[in-house]
Amino acid sequence: MTTLLSEAATRSLEERLIAWFTTLRSDGSPHTTPAWFIFDENFIWIASGQRNRKVANILVDPRVSIAIDGSASSPLVAQGRAAIISMANVPQMVLDGLARKYNGWDPRDNSIDGERVLLKISIDRWLLAA
Repeated sequence: MTTLLSEAATRSLEERLIAWFTTLRSDGSPHTTPAWFIFDENFIWIASGQRNRKVANILVDPRVSIAIDGSASSPLVAQGRAAIISMANVPQMVLDGLARKYNGWDPRDNSIDGERVLLKISIDRWLLAA
């Protein structure tokens, strides 16, 4: 169940570049990393190397939290669940959105992190959303 966001909050999601993404290790301890992301009005999408810790964590427990620009006067913080989506099943609009936001970056380029996946985050609750 996603809460409707204000126009200002939606604009922040479109403009801000870094999200702090937290997954849970198998022992329940948090694992937080900075991540590039896009928001498509329904989901937050994050690309990741398939072998990264956050992907392994999501395979065990899909619960996640995400904080966007906590240094600003109106930070955005949400909790939700992540699904791992193979590159073959990623909507083209998500790839286009990442390229637009991050100067042509293509998450299908596996030359740095190896094989990639997209994390599709369904927001259960916005904890902070101005």
